[in-house]
Parts: sequence; C-alpha cells; structure tokens
Amino acid sequence: MRSLAVYCGSSSGARPAYARAARELGAGMAARGIELVYGGGNVGLMGVVADAVLAGGGQVYGVIPRLLLERELAHSGCTQLRVVETMHERKILMASRADAFLALPGGFGTFDELCEVVTWNQLSIHDKPVGLLDVEGYWEALLAFVEQGVVEGFVPKATRERLWRDDDQARLLDRLGAAVATAP
Repeated sequence: MRSLAVYCGSSSGARPAYARAARELGAGMAARGIELVYGGGNVGLMGVVADAVLAGGGQVYGVIPRLLLERELAHSGCTQLRVVETMHERKILMASRADAFLALPGGFGTFDELCEVVTWNQLSIHDKPVGLLDVEGYWEALLAFVEQGVVEGFVPKATRERLWRDDDQARLLDRLGAAVATAP
C-alpha cells in the first residue's frame, strides 16, 4: 500500500483519545512509507494526522476546495496541495489517488466520504479496501445501523463484510495493506 485516503473530523472531538489515535495513525503511516491522501486541512483531526505524517518524514497529499482555501484552512506543510473547485472534485481525486481508505472519527463530511467509497465499492467502481479506526467505540452505532440495513435487506452482507473495523491502527494498516497487495 503506497497511499491511504484518511477521512476524519475538521474538529478534534470531545475526547483526547481521538487526537491521540490520529497522531498514532500518522506516525504509523510515515514509518511504513504510506502517503497520506486527505482533505488538505490544518484543523481538527485532519491537521493532527497530517502533522504526524510530516513529523515522521512522510508524504502528505492534500486536496482542498478553493472555498476552504480562501477561509485559510489549508495545511501549509503538505508535500503537495491540490486546489479544486468543488467537494465532488476533491472526493474523486482523493479516491483515485488512494490505494485504500480509512476513517477516523468525524462528522457529516467524514460520513459522506465514507459512505461514498463504500457505495463505489459495492457498485464495483473500485475494489479498494475500507477500514474504520474505532477509537473508543466511535463507529459502533454506525455499524449497528449498517447491520440493521443487512437484516432489512437494504445492505448486501458482502458490502458489510468489506467494511473493516479495528481499534488498533497497526492491525488495521496491516489488514488494508494485505488486501491491497493481493488485489488483482
């Protein structure tokens, strides 16, 4: 796995564990030589994970819509920062650049990006693995909702099984990396 799209909050959340997990993930990515592909921001968990990758000597590829750049939310330390016109362009560019996807805790933007790449996976638009770094049970309610979708016949079981959850960043990176390595 050469690159990983990380979706996460533009805030740091209510618990210090969220920022700690973002730092550990960024350090783990840098140690493995995995480029961070993310939304290009310098705030919240986005900024924390980018700072950690950079501190570990890693590469950071940010993609930010012009509207957010003009609000001075762009991370000035990105190895490469692409400015796009729309959020849709951002998501497409991030998805095409990444070998896999991982979501840290976040809000509606994170949910949107996560749901889109899972949907694209279900529709065979891509065959890239998707992981959830489950910090202090953050993703439990979402996964319960997805399970309800399976029970009610709206979410294919195979799609649910391709959404991987772990509370340990190293194990999740191992699993994502193994899936990328064995992909056709």
